[in-house]
Amino acid sequence: MENEALAITLSLIGAYLLGSIPSAYIMGRLRKDFDIRQVGSRNMGAMNVFYNVGFFSGLTVLIADLGKGAAAVALARWLGVSFEMELVAGVFAVIGHSLPVWLKFHGGKGGAPLIGVFFFLMPWGIPIGFGFLGIFMLLTRFPTLSYGLALLCYPLVAWLIYHNGAYVLYTSLTLLIPYLRYIPRIAEMRKKGGSWKHVALRRNLKDRL
Repeated sequence: MENEALAITLSLIGAYLLGSIPSAYIMGRLRKDFDIRQVGSRNMGAMNVFYNVGFFSGLTVLIADLGKGAAAVALARWLGVSFEMELVAGVFAVIGHSLPVWLKFHGGKGGAPLIGVFFFLMPWGIPIGFGFLGIFMLLTRFPTLSYGLALLCYPLVAWLIYHNGAYVLYTSLTLLIPYLRYIPRIAEMRKKGGSWKHVALRRNLKDRL
């Protein structure tokens, strides 16, 4: 029982600390010497790095943030905790990304680490998710909206491919974390864009509100 409690504690603390690694902040400081939370959308995420630091910097941050979520669940599994605690560890990684202890709990929305968790749990979601992302990108030319819509495929992947009710519930509930945190940003874009059409459908990839 003591070993089990220790494994659970280590998995949750480790997941939070992995999630709280401020990849976007570090990249902004290294490449441009600014706080990524003070420029662009002011979000500490890969997309803000893509726009304000550069493509390869954004790609590096995206891979790192995806890896944080996957690594958190992998660590929990390696420590031998229960399936349920693996899922909780994934949530702790997202919390760490959103509320990083290193930056006074002012972090990102949590989307990329959550995708990393989904990738680890349901690898078949990777090609399907990227497929939907490509389709939505062609339609909207809006990366953030496109990946937000593509994420909705994961409850369907959990149901239709993995036939796992726990995964369906888990993906459906955890998606609320980045979605709800993004509401203020949506309101800001609506104000700047002047219409919902401009918010959802962009002229090109550089058209940013």
